[in-house]
Amino acid sequence: MTLPEKDFPKKLDFNVSMNGDSALDIRFSAKPSANLSRYIIGLRQYILKHGPNGLTDLIPSYQCLTIIFVPTLFDNESLSQEVHRLTRSFLENPEKIKRKPRTIRIPVCYESTFAPDMTVLSKYTDLSPEEIIQLHTASPYLVHMLGFSPGFLYLGGLDPRLHCPRKDKPRASIPAGAVGIGGSQTGIYPQATPGGWQIIGQTPLQLFQPYSESPFIAAPLDTVEFFPINKLEFAIISQHHD
Repeated sequence: MTLPEKDFPKKLDFNVSMNGDSALDIRFSAKPSANLSRYIIGLRQYILKHGPNGLTDLIPSYQCLTIIFVPTLFDNESLSQEVHRLTRSFLENPEKIKRKPRTIRIPVCYESTFAPDMTVLSKYTDLSPEEIIQLHTASPYLVHMLGFSPGFLYLGGLDPRLHCPRKDKPRASIPAGAVGIGGSQTGIYPQATPGGWQIIGQTPLQLFQPYSESPFIAAPLDTVEFFPINKLEFAIISQHHD
């Protein structure tokens, strides 16, 4: 994957700051975007290759790369300066991202049994359920990052006509696989957890399989496509994935 050059500011502002006693953040001022996520993933790869030993994890997010390190091995000020130098070096001459992104197609049953908030969303957006499903499945979504809970995908690209507020009172428990919309985002709950997004469907796929060699269904910079299924297809796929 080649890092993009067009539609991206020539000067990308960032700062490096401590995050507790064993981590630091490289935080960018640019707004979240597909291009910024590509730069952050590319920077992660670059620091893993060129950075010092003793970095235990590098965690990408929308506007930040967090570096976890062994505190007994580093002087904080020296490490901050080195990370600043590495970041500037990468931005001046970005390297290609080695990993080839994948496209993951995810079946979703939007029928009422699995979509308790479809009516609420329909009233808020003034769209019929059929129009909501058509819009939700019309375009691919970019995986910007994983977080909140293991395997939760932060997806970019939701049609603005589907943007809606979170629920005033979150539910105490949402089933694994529930597909929701919150603000300008859509996503899937990998486990049964509390949640405040508007639930419009459910996938029978398991997004997080901790004992698998690849525990997450997708990684940053992959693309997700939703497609509708009915209840019978949901049941068949569920049996296959048990």
